[in-house]
Order: sequence, then C-alpha cells, then structure tokens
Amino acid sequence: MSHKTQGNRSVISALVGNVFVTIIKTIIAVTSGSASMFAESVHSFADTLNQSLLLIGLKRSSRPADDSKGYGYGIERFFWSLISACGILFIGAGVTVYHSIDSLMSESNVSVHELNYFTILVLCIAFVVEGTTLIIAIRELRGKKELTRKVFADADPVTLAVVYEDSAAVLGVLVALLAQELMYVTGNNIYDSIGGIIVGFILGFLAILLIIKNHNYIIGKSLDDEVTEEIKELLLEDPCIENVSEFKSVAVDINKYRIYTTVEWNGSPLYEEIYEAGDLKEEFDNIKNDFREFTKLMFKTTDRIPRLVGNRIDEIEKRIKEKFPQIAYVDIEIN
Repeated sequence: MSHKTQGNRSVISALVGNVFVTIIKTIIAVTSGSASMFAESVHSFADTLNQSLLLIGLKRSSRPADDSKGYGYGIERFFWSLISACGILFIGAGVTVYHSIDSLMSESNVSVHELNYFTILVLCIAFVVEGTTLIIAIRELRGKKELTRKVFADADPVTLAVVYEDSAAVLGVLVALLAQELMYVTGNNIYDSIGGIIVGFILGFLAILLIIKNHNYIIGKSLDDEVTEEIKELLLEDPCIENVSEFKSVAVDINKYRIYTTVEWNGSPLYEEIYEAGDLKEEFDNIKNDFREFTKLMFKTTDRIPRLVGNRIDEIEKRIKEKFPQIAYVDIEIN
C-alpha cells in the first residue's frame, strides 16, 4: 500500500460509521437526558469531526513536491492529525467531563427506567459499528506484519489515530452500558454521571497520546538508532569514505525520510581507477616532451575529478535507497 493512500480506508469507514452512530446516540441523549449518553454522543461527534480533519490531511499530504516544498507535503498529515488530537481533547474530553460533572452536582431529571432498553439497544448497535471500523483500522495498521509494539511505534499517525479513537469508542460504549445497568439496578443516577466522566477521561488520555505522536513528527522524527548505524556502515564500506563525521535524518512523510551526512573523503581510489584505465599513461606518453600539452592534460584530468566524485556519490546514494526503501532523499557533503 502506498504511503499516499495509507489511512484512507480506515478513515473513510470510521467517518461513515461515526456519522450514523452520532445521530442515534444524540437522539437517545436528547430524549433521555442521560449524562453518559450525552458523553457518548459528544464522543462520536468529536470522532466524526476529527476524521473529517484526517481526510483533509490525507488529501493535502498527497500533493507532489514543487518549488515551494521540495520534499513534498507529507508533513501536512501530521499537522492535521495534531489538530484532530486537540479536537478530541477540547471538544470530546472537555465538553464531556464538564457536562458530566454539572449533571453530578445538580439534581438529575433522568428517569431511571425511561428509555433504558432503547439506550442499551443503541449502545449495542454503536458497539457493533465501532468495533467493525476498529477491525478495519487495525488491519490497515498491521498490513502484512504481526501486530507488535514496533508496528505501533512506526505507524502512520492518521491510521493510528483511527485505531485509538475506535478503541476509545468501543471502551466508551462498554462504560456507558455499565453505567446504564448500574443506574437501572440501583436506581441511583450518580452512575450515569460517573460513566460520562470516565468516558471524558478516556478521551483526554487518547488525545494526549496522539498529540505526543504527532508532535514527534512535526518537530522532526529521526530514524531509529539501529537503522542509522546500518546506513553509516554502508557508507563506510565505500573505499572513498574514511569517516562519517555528521549524520542527520528527518521524516518528510510517513515511512519516508531524508538523510544528510558529512563524510571525510579519500580521493585515492578514484585516482587509482583513472590509472588502471590506462588513459593517463597513454596520453602522457604522447605528450611527455611537450610541456604545454602536459599542462593541458593536467587541466583535463582536474576537470574529470569532480565528475568522478559526483558519479561515486550518486552510486552511494543509489545503494542506500535500494537497501533502505524508507530513505527518499540523500544529501552527502564532502568535508
């Protein structure tokens, strides 16, 4: 799957599912006055809004590089994912917790038995819908790999956001179901408000995780230390490179990096290539008694050196990109 299309399927499926779930949750929240259902409706509304922002990020990040952005617009997906995470924090968590605490502190008008079965039915429907979109997102996140910690660490923040949001949605539905059952069994409305507060805190925790993830990309996520060392070893395998004095890397898109390195250059292997080709000796034998022609030969040889160095650097860059497909741009500077 191309990095430009990664996340599309999970975001679109989650958006469609959340539009439907938001509508049915809102209807029950308005008719019942339940704090936990209000929390769930706000939760789903926030998810719908956030997934709309994620779609904007996917669209804008797919634009090709141009004169304005030489390394492309991949960072856009991280920016919009960050905005989405902030939306979860302020709209989802903030509004939910505030309303639930307000309901807890005031005398509730919720009838314990009114619409209880309809509420549970709606929550069960939401559980199925959001569970399905979660499975779709996890499959896209995993791809053909096993679901390990490294997969989450290297994951596209857009797809990861959907996984986290849908996980929180499923967990939120279970909390709301438990709150409704406790309220129904005990006849105490306090459980309804507590359920709403718990859903709000789940959203807050989720938002912080996503903000940290996207912040790392926006400020410049670098390659893993292991990959960095492997690239340095590959550089040092070339006889023209004596030492890697500086190495930097930064993400320019999902699983797409730019590296910059400064190397100590040894030109002797290039001179040996020229000598072994026999061109210099043959040319020298032809003009060795003519100083003017000898001078021309030196200038000609000097002019060949930058091209030889440039060709060798191109070869090194090609080897790096072939061995490490995530490296899209390589800048090698000779010290």
